[in-house]
Amino acid sequence: MPDVYCVRAEYGTYTKQFLAGGYAGIGWLHDDDLTSVRSREELYPLYKAAHPNDTSNLVIGQQVGQIARFLFDIKAGDYVITPDADTEILQYGVVGADPSYFYSDAQDGVPYNHRRKVAWSPHSLHRSELSVPFQHTIRSSLTVFYISQRDEFLKQIGQQILIDTPPKATYDPYKVVLEQVLELTAEEFEVLITHLLAALGFEGSEHTGQPGDGGVDATGELNVANLAKVKVFVQAKRYQIGNKITAGTVRQLRQAIPFGGQGAFITTSDFQSDAHEAALQAGFPRIGLVNGHQLVDLLVEYWDKIPEDFRNLLRLRPGLVRL
Repeated sequence: MPDVYCVRAEYGTYTKQFLAGGYAGIGWLHDDDLTSVRSREELYPLYKAAHPNDTSNLVIGQQVGQIARFLFDIKAGDYVITPDADTEILQYGVVGADPSYFYSDAQDGVPYNHRRKVAWSPHSLHRSELSVPFQHTIRSSLTVFYISQRDEFLKQIGQQILIDTPPKATYDPYKVVLEQVLELTAEEFEVLITHLLAALGFEGSEHTGQPGDGGVDATGELNVANLAKVKVFVQAKRYQIGNKITAGTVRQLRQAIPFGGQGAFITTSDFQSDAHEAALQAGFPRIGLVNGHQLVDLLVEYWDKIPEDFRNLLRLRPGLVRL
């Protein structure tokens, strides 16, 4: 069964070269051809010789671990993900047959001499289509790391055949929670989303939904340690499970987002593929999309920060199991 890894291209700086050259690469130990290296232990003296100023065993272990992961853990047939320069986009491909490692003279301008052959897909993924846990995983500060959401990734790219088929599930926790949420009135749902914004760290979260609101049901401002502030204008819509929101509906929210603000569309259903493209269209305010599954993920993560009266109203206990 294939595993899934992320190999970063310097925040997308070299993603185009990765795709054009049919490889993924890393940049440690520039002067050492690692073709003959066969174990992690062999990497330690090479790393220490190349980085004599690194004296922390923790740092050395982390860096050597990433090199070893790239050389030995990633195998032929595994999938590799790399974020694009547009960080909302994730490129992916399949690692080539062994020996896929090769040492390059880096004449293409990418300062990563250690490379693995990758057959990159002509398609890509939007971060907004992934579950909240998957999005958290992709935020890792490491250069090379394992993606634990393998089955979700394979489903997203249409390779369900590669998923280990579990016994038929009799309980769908996402459906159960969404059914409870759908029992809220439209106003109650909008207030729930306002509470969720506050739980996420948005200050001054306010329920604004009313006739003539331009589609904005809640607002909030995120202050990231005084480094950045983002004002978000949210549309919250209860739609039946299975429905898909169109690009046109997403575009309508743009008109209510003032200059310098960003938008978010939170729903109990899902979005058509072109809605994701519309939400990120250049020249317009960014609109984050949160579908029903992602909403449940967020409720699970921040359940304890939702006011008790709403937790009781939803009749769910920790773990979001119906009472």
